[in-house]
Amino acid sequence: MEGPRSAIAAQLIDLEAALRQLDLWSDAPPSQEALRSEQPFAMDALDFEEWLQFIFLPTIYEVLASGEALPERCAIAPMAEETVGKRPLPTEPLISTLRELDRLITEID
Repeated sequence: MEGPRSAIAAQLIDLEAALRQLDLWSDAPPSQEALRSEQPFAMDALDFEEWLQFIFLPTIYEVLASGEALPERCAIAPMAEETVGKRPLPTEPLISTLRELDRLITEID
């Protein structure tokens, strides 16, 4: 894995670190039912940070490992701003990491 994909992998590591730093990382996964939500960002069943941890991160890691195509567009930072960004937490590093992921994933060939 090299080039843009390795840059994406590095941002995924930064994303996990940002979630842990904000104490938004969970040791206990949500229910299988919650993980099967078909709503955007699983908004009906998960908090945004749970969606990042249990759906987004594993999915993108799997795509990177398998060499499959990444999504054509990625726009997660705006959702982060509307959810965790409204909490009284220092969320700028998290949102900045998501902005960079959005850019890298959207610009990759």
